[in-house]
Amino acid sequence: MPQDSRARLKQWLESGEARLQPLTLTQRELWEASPVPPGDVSNHICAFIRVRGPITPERCEAAFHKVVDRQEVFRLSFIPGKERPMQLIRRSSRPSLIFRDLPSSKARPEAIEEAAQEIFQRPFDLVAGPLYRSEVLRVAPDDHVLVFSIHHAIADGWTLGVFVQDLFAAYLLGIQSPQAALPPVPLSYSAWGATERAFWTPAEIEQRAAFWKPALADTTRLWKNPPAARGPRGRWVTQLPADLGRALRDLARRNGATLFSTLLAAFQITLSRWTGSDDILVGTPVANRNRPNIRETMGYCAGIVPLRGSIDRARKFTDSLREAHQSAVDAFANAMPFVELAKLMNDRPEPGRNPVFEVRFALQNHPVPEVNMPNLGLRLSMGSTGTFRFELACEVTEEGDALEVVWLFRENMFAATDIHDLHRLYQATLTGVCRSPEILTSALMTAA
Repeated sequence: MPQDSRARLKQWLESGEARLQPLTLTQRELWEASPVPPGDVSNHICAFIRVRGPITPERCEAAFHKVVDRQEVFRLSFIPGKERPMQLIRRSSRPSLIFRDLPSSKARPEAIEEAAQEIFQRPFDLVAGPLYRSEVLRVAPDDHVLVFSIHHAIADGWTLGVFVQDLFAAYLLGIQSPQAALPPVPLSYSAWGATERAFWTPAEIEQRAAFWKPALADTTRLWKNPPAARGPRGRWVTQLPADLGRALRDLARRNGATLFSTLLAAFQITLSRWTGSDDILVGTPVANRNRPNIRETMGYCAGIVPLRGSIDRARKFTDSLREAHQSAVDAFANAMPFVELAKLMNDRPEPGRNPVFEVRFALQNHPVPEVNMPNLGLRLSMGSTGTFRFELACEVTEEGDALEVVWLFRENMFAATDIHDLHRLYQATLTGVCRSPEILTSALMTAA
């Protein structure tokens, strides 16, 4: 760190303008258990927030200021430390918000997307901060798009929903009582991190290790030699129809399972058919917000849990479903910080290779709010949901009875046609098990 920066930091710390905190266990994952560096733009979580109503730049900035005061991640950056970086949390900070009009020629959806991609792809300065970027694009007097990008080290998917709710509440509060502040969060992000560090003692980690060492022993990679260079990321959004969504929920209920377990069991069979491997290991995110006092806090809290499935062609799907459900229950009950799990398995990240697993599978359960009143409404839609460091990802979100499916993939490994074929196989598997739950896996593996 340059000498003038050291002097400024010392002054901040002595005056109370800033304080230092260790990395949270989830933040450590980005520095110690990821094949992409923390500063890579693939660590950006991106979103569009459609704003309906005649908002003004002054009220937007005032509202954002209230949110920045409430949520400390907006005032957070990272500085080098002796062993690993430290969080630098400032006491106050001005909001990073730009408000600009879009010419009518650039108000088309594709032009908005193009402007958003430029915002999303700009790297953050992890030391200087801020680690978020927000720009309001005025499409019409009562129609705006807030393009929002935030670094994964200070956010997860849940964070975006909290941000929308806070921003909406702050805007209304600014109209009713301009000088009033939002209530403080029940638990700050740094306090949550301290609680996690206190819980995960060596004894606790060793207890979980007794579960994970045999559970992950002798796993095999689905792709032996992936390209070391990450290459561009492909993203394809599609949907499973509402009638199939209803049938899947009914199938889960009748077998004492969850929708997640049902989707997972079918996904494991599909991936086995697609790759030729009978040993399928995927990682799934968990919100890690089961305590009420952390639900209103923005920050990177989410964990990752590996789920392993052994594909037996002679087994009926209902048996595969029960096994996948029990396996998931056991894995979630023994979840541990991924940075410690990777260390436990002695699996270090390498260029082009994520430790432990290569495929992410998720049923997104974080809140995606749409808040409304007569003259103001905010609706959130995701651009991407965090670090894409895997070869392949399948993210499912409930959309009423239907299910939105987002496929993320490495374009230097898979063509778009490959992913379309994989989705066709997955939908055929889901349809087949709903039609005949007792169907043998061998029949699912050969169905057209």
